Amino acid sequence: MAVSDLAGRLGFDKAARLLIVNCDDLGYCHAANLATHRALVHGIATDATLMVPCPWAPEAVRLCRGFPIGVHLTLTSEYEGYRWRGLTRGATLHDAAGFLPRTGAEVLDRLTAEDARAECLAQIETALSWGVDVTHLDAHMGVMQDRADLFDVYLDLAARFRIPVRMAPADHTDRQDFGPRERATARGILFNEHMLYAWPTPTGATLRAELPRLPAGVTEVFAHPAFDGEELRGHGSMAHTLRCDDAQTLVDPDLAALITRHGVTRIGFLALRDLQRRGG
Repeated sequence: MAVSDLAGRLGFDKAARLLIVNCDDLGYCHAANLATHRALVHGIATDATLMVPCPWAPEAVRLCRGFPIGVHLTLTSEYEGYRWRGLTRGATLHDAAGFLPRTGAEVLDRLTAEDARAECLAQIETALSWGVDVTHLDAHMGVMQDRADLFDVYLDLAARFRIPVRMAPADHTDRQDFGPRERATARGILFNEHMLYAWPTPTGATLRAELPRLPAGVTEVFAHPAFDGEELRGHGSMAHTLRCDDAQTLVDPDLAALITRHGVTRIGFLALRDLQRRGG
């Protein structure tokens, strides 16, 4: 039987199958805020991560106060009709129009580690100043996890604030030549052991297919819930159907029952943060 040392350290049986259900992109628009709040209150979501530079982030904090929220480190502004800027003014941070770049490839080609550090630190400190008890870090569009020097900044910030991080799926990290999992482990930074990477397919379909074979230990799945409407469609999101499907999935009682039926326990990154801060 497969076992997980992390599950044991968290106080569960080492064969326990633990699932984090995170709502990405909290704060990016009003429709996402409302759907994420519903998923946290009435659904299976255990966490959300906040896009601090986005215009709707302050509303997200007010709406979801008291729920576990991490910081979705944001270095891109990907929509054609809806853009945002970073909090800092690093020379390599913004594109020619003055916004965060639209693609991860553009960010990775131009951004220095120094500018990334300043911007990500500002995003975390801003969330804290708004009263967010930051539970973890993850990376919007994976940018902070896709270059060795940026990944080191990612870990530096996690160590500074004593919080865990999202780790990319093993089939991705195994292809990276800088050993992300080994680097995090060496620094005592906790992370999800497994990842169900649903995007760009519906989260519900992924969960239903993978729950029967979920491994022992901590698995994360992240969704992008948002309510349909003129706002969501108006800023040029090519994935509005997927986001609306995720919004329904996260409050589907049949899926909640399926998680229980397969003996899977939902937890949040807060449990990992508490363990990390205890030095456990």
